[in-house]
Amino acid sequence: MDIKLPIARPPWTALGRELESKVRKAIFDFSLLNDQTSKMAIALSGGKDSLSLLFLLHAIRGRGFPLFDLYAIHIDGEFSCGAGIDGSYLEKMCSELSVPLIRRTSKQKLETLECYRCSRERRSLIFDTAKEVGATVIAFGHHRDDSVQTLLLNLLHKAEFAANLPKVPMHHYGITIIRPLIYVSEESLQIFAKEYGFTRITCQCPVGQNSKRKATENLIRQIEEIFPHARSNLARAGLLYGSDKATTP
Repeated sequence: MDIKLPIARPPWTALGRELESKVRKAIFDFSLLNDQTSKMAIALSGGKDSLSLLFLLHAIRGRGFPLFDLYAIHIDGEFSCGAGIDGSYLEKMCSELSVPLIRRTSKQKLETLECYRCSRERRSLIFDTAKEVGATVIAFGHHRDDSVQTLLLNLLHKAEFAANLPKVPMHHYGITIIRPLIYVSEESLQIFAKEYGFTRITCQCPVGQNSKRKATENLIRQIEEIFPHARSNLARAGLLYGSDKATTP
């Protein structure tokens, strides 16, 4: 018996309309797309963030924006950061959307597993694969809360007030990274994923569960107990003052 795939698409729920509006605003505010954008790749881990981005970008293409070709790139492997979703499951979802899925394999092993090394390998695989299909723009599912974490990580670890950039030209690679979810909270994405039935565990990496980023998120939650609007204020400050030197650890 065929199992109905949890595909999110219009007509949206109220939250879906809100998320699409925020993605459109980010694209407009930061010029993430232009009339020359004919092909775009999306880094698809299979978690709620990247799947939400896939569904939202698929919905808006050709509706006020260029009808760009969309490609999904999935990095799997024994120890690859992500939701641990079976690649064939993602292939079925992408096939339903008529989005080509390209799979690459990470070579990370437990004895050498480390966030920075893993991240560099994954990005190299994604960049090279995007260029193979002629996509010069790559969308990542980093959201508002990721940017806040990056801001505090850079401030406390390197004395830099630097959040995530919504748009990062990677001149050495000949591609541009964009983050259309930069205005969207993680909580909204969690609810959106539940509404459409694609909620999954967000990270299967044994190292990631004890990372500095995880500890930073716990710190933010403690700060919110004293300053309830701390997260949204940090996100706003990051976009206003902390994006000219933004890095993505």
